Amino acid sequence: FWDFLILFFCLPVVIFNEITKKRLLGDMSCRIVPFMEVSSLGVTTFSLCALGIDRFHAATSPQASTRPIEQCQSIIAKLAIIWVGSMTLSVPEILLWQLAQATSPVSGVVTEYCTMKPSSSLPESIYSLVLTYQNARMWWYFGCYFCLPILFTVSCQLVTRRIRGTEKKSECRGSKHGQCEGHLNCTIIALTIVYGLCATPENVCNIVVAYMSPDMSKQTLDLLNLINQFFLFFKCSVTPVLLLCLCRPLGQAFMDCCCCCCEGCGPDTTSSESSADSKLKTEMSSSIFFDKPRETPPPLLALGTPC
Repeated sequence: FWDFLILFFCLPVVIFNEITKKRLLGDMSCRIVPFMEVSSLGVTTFSLCALGIDRFHAATSPQASTRPIEQCQSIIAKLAIIWVGSMTLSVPEILLWQLAQATSPVSGVVTEYCTMKPSSSLPESIYSLVLTYQNARMWWYFGCYFCLPILFTVSCQLVTRRIRGTEKKSECRGSKHGQCEGHLNCTIIALTIVYGLCATPENVCNIVVAYMSPDMSKQTLDLLNLINQFFLFFKCSVTPVLLLCLCRPLGQAFMDCCCCCCEGCGPDTTSSESSADSKLKTEMSSSIFFDKPRETPPPLLALGTPC
């Protein structure tokens, strides 16, 4: 959902600015767009950490195949912590950026751009905190939004593989539960790889700009910033598709919703039986947040609708 917000709001603003050299929504967009982009990095980072912890618990649970279904309130609470924490850490971005104007010496056209400069009208204590954040921003990005999710995911995967290899090697090798767990682990690894590849150019550019900005022109800095933003947009576009393709229960549920919306919800017996069968398969497989109990399924009844 946050990836959708980035593509729906931030991408049009950036494209409009590159075409017209005017900032859509003015100073507000200069503050909101960086806030949403950094919040997106935080949501992805902390979500990957939460998924790594969940996979670790699945591997170390004494009865991993019969773990109880996690309550919806618990999942919503975890998502709320991730979202609120990411947005809280991104608040300095609102105070750091502001709108600026420059006149071209050749054509005389006035262009608008966003500059990283705290407003002097801020209270002294807040102004000093924003300046401290600006000075530490590069390493904060690199440590929290790049190293943390990658190292956390790699560590959880190594520990999980070691535990499964020593304690449950014979059981997981041929069991359906072990195959589902391995598939989910591959999903998290794929998400981490995509995030790492898309975040690497921005971190490299931040380090280069921090030490070589006096020798670089404004056009070069703007081009690097544009490349970093489009790598973020690429990540936001690829991640949902990758998740739907690799996480079979989530992809099946998404396809069921699409088919239901396209074909209607008529009481068809054949479609009801196929829907019930697909629902059973989905419930018998692992989801990315929790593990379903593997018990003997109840008898299926040809009742209900495709929804």
